Amino acid sequence: MNFPLFIAKHIYGTEADRKKVSRPAIRIATLGVAIGLAVMIVTVSVVLGFKHTIRDKVVGFGSHIQVMNLLSMTTATDYPICINDSMRQVLGSIEGVAHAERYALTQGILKTDEDFLGIQLKGIGPEYDLSFLQECLVEGELPQFCDSATTYPIVISKTISDKLRLNVGDRVFAYFVGDESVRARRFSVCAIYQTQMKRFDDAICLTDLYATRKLNGWFPDQCSGAELLISDFDQLEPVSQNVIEQVNRTLDHYNNVFSSRTILEAYPQVFSWLSLLDINVWIILGLMVALAGFTMISGLLIIILERTQMIGVLKALGARNGTIRRTFLWFAVFIIGRGLLWGNVLGIGLVLLQQYTGLVTLDAQTYYVDKAPMELSLPLVVLLNVATLLISVFVLIAPSHLVSRIHPARSMRYE
Repeated sequence: MNFPLFIAKHIYGTEADRKKVSRPAIRIATLGVAIGLAVMIVTVSVVLGFKHTIRDKVVGFGSHIQVMNLLSMTTATDYPICINDSMRQVLGSIEGVAHAERYALTQGILKTDEDFLGIQLKGIGPEYDLSFLQECLVEGELPQFCDSATTYPIVISKTISDKLRLNVGDRVFAYFVGDESVRARRFSVCAIYQTQMKRFDDAICLTDLYATRKLNGWFPDQCSGAELLISDFDQLEPVSQNVIEQVNRTLDHYNNVFSSRTILEAYPQVFSWLSLLDINVWIILGLMVALAGFTMISGLLIIILERTQMIGVLKALGARNGTIRRTFLWFAVFIIGRGLLWGNVLGIGLVLLQQYTGLVTLDAQTYYVDKAPMELSLPLVVLLNVATLLISVFVLIAPSHLVSRIHPARSMRYE
């Protein structure tokens, strides 16, 4: 039988005996652990939710990997590359790639009777994954995008809609400046989206791949490039390496050179900013663990001092210092356990409350989201619980040596 555990259970679980223990010390220690764990759970959930939400928005417009003309990566001009059916099959068969889709870009100006605005028109084909756009849709319905003909549909952002006072069903002229002339096209507004990311909402409009290809004067098998979607973001680098080995530096039948880049390379500022959030997380975790450890050390010292007579009796009966230290460490484990229980209830409860109600709102212009995103990760919650328990017990080892300074004879007279 584990004697220290038996004694710890007795002094913690017996109601009559617990009256002798300083209740404020136990409550403060329990509260410190609970608050620390709850803050850590909320912090990790917010950072995970925020990073994944922003990442999904960037990937929604830029995919995971972009295959394009090498000249497009080295200059500001958009150069065509041949992405025919056979090339799409090659890209889609690369290990790790889940889906390949074509796109074509061109620059233009949307003009109404009262105002005008520069835009980037992105043409997409029938194979394009519309799930992200569907989630961001605020008005209207997405058209059936085509690569062989067009009725000039256009999907605009809410920002552009507000600036130009356009609604679903309106028709708007767009002007495109070529090398020798200005071409005008009349588009029909089919839908309005909103990502709350300024770099997308301020400029990007979507239409048929056929329309942008014709406006650029490209051949039917040419486009700006292909966007590759992968099933696991954590495998982005290995999949990107596969694309580099199989596609990069090869030539299409117009002698254009293929190249590729990942979403991390296309938007380095966004992902560098997101990576800085990890530093804040570690700082908060360190502070909360320090809070839990400090309150537990204070509580343990008070409990040891109040149990001076019991320690003296145990020593008189032959108990060693190590046995008594383990007894109080087990007692501390019970306090930490109760704190962890309430911390989980509070932390997980706050996360679920925000997920289902969205009580905490944010400025979308600053944070790219209008509600604080939270993502609950059970493995991380378990890891936080285990780490808090182990660290809290570890920092109590040194204070527990106070029992070795208590002498049986003197403790008998201690009150």
